[in-house]
Amino acid sequence: MAALRESVEVWTGDAGEPERLVWRARRFRVTDMPTSLVGPSEWWAPFAGHDISPGRVPLTIAGWRFQASTDDGETHVFDVAHDGRHWCVLRVFD
Repeated sequence: MAALRESVEVWTGDAGEPERLVWRARRFRVTDMPTSLVGPSEWWAPFAGHDISPGRVPLTIAGWRFQASTDDGETHVFDVAHDGRHWCVLRVFD
């Protein structure tokens, strides 16, 4: 697994899941069901120091994990996230 922080172009479907991406000048098509990566909701940050027992911190989709392949068969599992303006690759699993 390589940890990265590279800009990438991602196209999403109507529900927001990634369908394809261009990474390092190669076009990849998503070949499995993307899995959402979750993290604490941004609006929760001012309350982060408070005890919320017996609950848990509110979560939101922080990115996606999916397998994608090129037309010639190169395949990777990608973790991607959107920072509000750009998509970036966080990790690549070979």
